[in-house]
Amino acid sequence: MQAWQVHELGEPAEVMRLADVERPTPGEGQVLLRVRAANINFPDALMCRGQYQVRPPLPFTPGVEICGETEDGRRVIANPALPHGGFAEYALADAAALLPAPDALDDAEAAALHIGYQTAWFALHRRARLEAGETLLVHAAAGGVGSAAVQLGKAAGATVLGVAGGAGKAAVARDLGCDVVIDRREQDVVAAVKEATGGRGADVIFDPVGGDAYTQSARTVAFEGRIVIVGFASGTIPSPGLNHALIKNYAILGLHWGLYNTRDPELVRHCHEQLTGLAAKGAIKPLVSERVPLAGAADAVQRVADGVTTGRVTVLPSLENGAAA
Repeated sequence: MQAWQVHELGEPAEVMRLADVERPTPGEGQVLLRVRAANINFPDALMCRGQYQVRPPLPFTPGVEICGETEDGRRVIANPALPHGGFAEYALADAAALLPAPDALDDAEAAALHIGYQTAWFALHRRARLEAGETLLVHAAAGGVGSAAVQLGKAAGATVLGVAGGAGKAAVARDLGCDVVIDRREQDVVAAVKEATGGRGADVIFDPVGGDAYTQSARTVAFEGRIVIVGFASGTIPSPGLNHALIKNYAILGLHWGLYNTRDPELVRHCHEQLTGLAAKGAIKPLVSERVPLAGAADAVQRVADGVTTGRVTVLPSLENGAAA
């Protein structure tokens, strides 16, 4: 089969190499899946750089989220068992963790439903306890996990403010359903949030960016508001002023979604059921901005790493070399 492999750490476009390799052999409790679609996540780039908390042994195949097909023909969503990741024609996964792919979504959309949407659902509903009528501020609203948070926030009955960088991404955030869109390149985010909320601030803030975005979050969070930290795409991990949290009476919440896979897998399945129901009603639909062939995976991972994409970029091994849809 063909698979992308990383033999040394560095930028994805430089260290990912497409090679002919043997199909991986399932271990105890594992299954072999034919990859129908592999979604690109920011952690794929971090793993190529050696900067992610999970460091698979070299060489490894990146790709942490797929829609695959079992030997008996079932369409499933899975997190591949590294080092045999999803940017390949076949991948391994834990049999007990397979989730049925929603009928309402095609392969690329189904592949994009899992990590980003589970992260957003756990952040908004498990950690922040978002309620209908509250105001939700989403940083990087046009990105993969941000777009999921926007859709889930609207589905929950919240007023959603989306922050995006540049006119193109602002337009995407608007199309996703944001009630107010703030272009951080053209507007003062703090002033814009205060104007949109009558000076009150946002009840819940979804922050996958860190850095300056977190500084803005602390300045715009409402009384008894909740800031949920889900990542540091900016590359800068902030050091929050706890005295400020005390004086302003807000909560800083962390979310590492992956822990639920081992600590509370039943809750992960419950979340998937909720997401499947929302997808069936049309309340959520993953934004797949690009569908690329297997041969284009390395360049696509690099573009995600560089922050120039919107929504999700998905690799489809069945696409002909050079084709895109």
